[in-house]
This record gives sequence, structure tokens and C-alpha cells, in this order.
Amino acid sequence: MTAQKNVAFYTLGCKLNFSETSTIARNFVNEGFNRVDFEEKADVYVINTCSVTDNADKRFKTIVKNALKKNEDAFLIAIGCYAQLKPEELAAIDGVDLVLGATEKFNVTSYINDLTKNNVGEVHSCEITEADFYVGSYSIGDRTRAFLKVQDGCDYKCTYCTIPLARGISRSDTLNNVLKNASEIANKGIKEIVLTGVNIGDYGKGEFGNKKHEHTFLELVKELDTVKGIHRLRISSIEPNLLKDETIAFVAKSNSFVPHFHIPLQSGSDALLKKMKRRYLTNTYTDRVDKIKKEMPNACIGVDVIVGFPGETDELFLETYNYLNEMDISYLHVFTYSERPNTEAIHLEGLVPKKVRAKRSKMLRGLSAKKRRSFYESQLGNTLTVLFESENKEGYINGFTENYVKVKTPWNPDLVNTLHTVKLTEIDEDGLVRFDFIES
Repeated sequence: MTAQKNVAFYTLGCKLNFSETSTIARNFVNEGFNRVDFEEKADVYVINTCSVTDNADKRFKTIVKNALKKNEDAFLIAIGCYAQLKPEELAAIDGVDLVLGATEKFNVTSYINDLTKNNVGEVHSCEITEADFYVGSYSIGDRTRAFLKVQDGCDYKCTYCTIPLARGISRSDTLNNVLKNASEIANKGIKEIVLTGVNIGDYGKGEFGNKKHEHTFLELVKELDTVKGIHRLRISSIEPNLLKDETIAFVAKSNSFVPHFHIPLQSGSDALLKKMKRRYLTNTYTDRVDKIKKEMPNACIGVDVIVGFPGETDELFLETYNYLNEMDISYLHVFTYSERPNTEAIHLEGLVPKKVRAKRSKMLRGLSAKKRRSFYESQLGNTLTVLFESENKEGYINGFTENYVKVKTPWNPDLVNTLHTVKLTEIDEDGLVRFDFIES
């Protein structure tokens, strides 16, 4: 290509998708493309899709339309989980030129020729059984913190989940490569790294192309804690059955790991956990929360929960609500169950009406707001460290403490990507915490 072409990216879904988008974007830049914001006119638009919920599927069409409004001749590429699960469906959407599956997406530039739009979307998608090798990635330049991918795929068979169908078997980056990527991130001046993957507690499986564990998640955590230049390490999401006492104890005294855990629960009903084929019951979950709070009383604990799963009666929902209400947790990520093709759950009896699902979701979101405020109130008067973000939000700059309290102060560009010791003083009308600087 003679003239430099512009490429823009849009990412749906999880932190793992963001890490992969960033790596794919760097590949485009290395091939001579100029990366621009998705709101700008571009020659190529790459949309990294998600298929965890039905809503993510619907949003894809809207994003395609928005891209074509900016440039009707733009070359549109779909990658990600939805692209692996339903490539032909995406290829049939007006304006989509290329759809790449789970392994092909990492070589996207090799599938681009002259950027002439196709009458029908072209599909290159392997069978998911072929997605058995690991491609490392990390996000950089997109946010104050970096997302570092350490693991991909999942061997669990949760009855509601399509991720194993979209990402393949559980496999891990080599320990040496994780440490190399972490050092690269630190050398670029980024202060915080968030570990990400599909099932990061399973780290070590498939590290060298085999099913056995060469290393454990605890070994990974211990090694990362020695990397120079990293101020903060954050564990994104880890299954309760894979979060071991030794890991909790190590985080409590580590140099860099912060007291923040996000632990999927999905239901507070043991009956539903069994129907979901989760690998734990509520007693295990309770034990993990109690252990964290014993070791780190100020730790932030986030919880994933699904409402409206087939068979969730009013009584079982209230079991979940009451369980969460009594737990010493900090916030919820609430997912409304949506039927996904090729999952066991779609064939289960006891379908919950969508209006009921919406009502239950609203109740849990209300509980989440209550839990978050209660956690924030418990932190008032504490002296903590804030890492400031890069956005000017209506004249304010936001930041996060090590234990994930979101704070605000009047916009000052000199604060971006800097760490400051503060004393938390009050919660404002937006539910954010104000503070006094202890040092600047």
C-alpha cells in the first residue's frame, strides 16, 4: 500500500478481549497502518466481539452501522468470540467484509489484500478443537493500567457458557513470557497490571502444549511480585475453587499485589450451582471470602452473579439475594441469563420470564449499589494510595485506591498516571469518594 491507511478498533466484552485488541492493533501499526480512534474516519474498522450475552450480539450490528456512517467504503473486520461461534451470521450482515475465528484473528493483516469491500463477507474460521496453541498479548496505551493475558480457554463445562466453544481448551503462556511481557509494560511507565484470562486460576495447564501443569497460579503470582518497576498487580477474576489459601496469604504480604479480588459466584443457591455445573458450593465461597477478610480486612471483593437461570424460582432467587446481602462483599456484576445456542442450559426446564429476570436484575443492582456505598463508608478515614486515570470527566479526574475505591478531584493533567497517598474524607452525591492529599 502506498498511502498510509487508518485503522480503528472497537472492543466488546472482557479485559481479555481488550488485551488481544491492543496486541492486534500493534501488529497493524507494525505493518504500516496508522491507528485512529473508532469515532474517526478510518479505512479499516476491526470489531472484537463478545458472545457472553444476547445483548453483546445485538450491539455488534449497531457498531457496524456507526462505522459505515463515518466511511461507507471502509473495510470491516469481525473477530472475537461471536466471530468464532457464528461466523456465517456475522458475514451476512451488510457491510461486514471479513470474519476471522479464534486462531486466525492474530494474523489478521495477512488476510487483507487491497481493502476492496466484498459483496459477501469472507470467512476464515477454524474448528475450535484447532485452537490449542497460545498467543500472548497485553494492552498498552489504551488505559492507565495494562491488561496482561496469562491464560486462555477453559476446560470447565458450565451449562450456560459458550466460552469453551469460542476459545477452546485451557492453555497458558509460559512463565518466562509472562515475566517478559510484564517487564515490557513496566518499562513503558505503566503503574498497574491486571492479570487476565478465561480461567486464570488454572494457570500452568498447557504451558508447553501439554495438559499437565508446569507451574501453578501461586508460582506465577510469586514470580510476578519480583518484577522490577511494577507498582501494582491486580488479579482480575478467579474461580473460588482455584483461589487457594496460600495465594490469599501471599497477596496479603506481597510487594505489588493489591487487596482486591473478583470472584465469580453466579448463584447463592446450591441447587442452582449444581444445575450450572459449577465446581463449588456456597460453603466454599463463604470460606474464601472469610479467609480474604481475615488476612486483609480492607480488601475489596467483587462478585459475578447470574439472575434468571432456568429453574430459579422466587424462593431460590431470594436465597441468592439473602446470601449476598449477608456476605462481606463490596460490589456485584449482575448478568441477566440469556439463552445461548449449543449450551446445556437451553434445554433445561423452568424458563424464567424475561420480565421476571429484569426485575431480579434490578434488585441485585440495587443491592450492589448498597454494598459499594457501605464498603466506601468503611474506608473513610483510611490512608491509601491512589493511581489517577487519564480522562477529564466533566472537570474532574478519577482514580482508584489499591483496594478499588473510586475517588475524584478537580481535573489536573499533572496527576495522570501518578500515584499519591491520600486520606479518604467523604462520599459525594455521585457515590465517589473525596480525599485530602497526604503528600503530592
